[in-house]
Amino acid sequence: MTVIVVDDESTDGTAEVARRAAEKAGKANALIVIHSNPLPAGWTGKLWAMHQGIERARALNPGWLILADADVLHDAETVANLVFIALQGHYDLVSFMVKLHCESLPEKLLIPAFVYFFFMLYPPAWIRDTRRSTAGAAGGCVLVRSETLESAGGLEATRGALIDDCSLARLLKQHGARLWIGLTDQSWS
Repeated sequence: MTVIVVDDESTDGTAEVARRAAEKAGKANALIVIHSNPLPAGWTGKLWAMHQGIERARALNPGWLILADADVLHDAETVANLVFIALQGHYDLVSFMVKLHCESLPEKLLIPAFVYFFFMLYPPAWIRDTRRSTAGAAGGCVLVRSETLESAGGLEATRGALIDDCSLARLLKQHGARLWIGLTDQSWS
């Protein structure tokens, strides 16, 4: 497995943390760090960063791509669980809503309500249902079939989206993709 980190001018040292982690794991050769090109007009920052990573990954001809935010920590089993769900259910995109940081009073008041209303707007059963147009994903932890993403137009088709995860899910579902979303406490933000 190759990990591609796109450093989009972060100030938190994400690229260096990734390098140290790869070295510590004895996998320094499996890490590729890309320094982001300037943001072109019409793109949002996260989508531009993901686009650059996906473009670099194309040279490796991956069957699947995992799209993850740098501030999400994943358990050792997270990716394996996503792959299992995708293969067992014949899904093209699977996504976990990770456990969100919820310690301060404002977080305790807002985060549970956010998760509740997210799943009211995007019921997982409706997302899975190919007869319904409802599509959603949780952008911090997404596994997507490379071929499906490319045949739907890639991230270029959603480049200006502010809610990138749900826009990507909508694009894929409009192109016949099968989607799945669920909760996990194995990954957290």
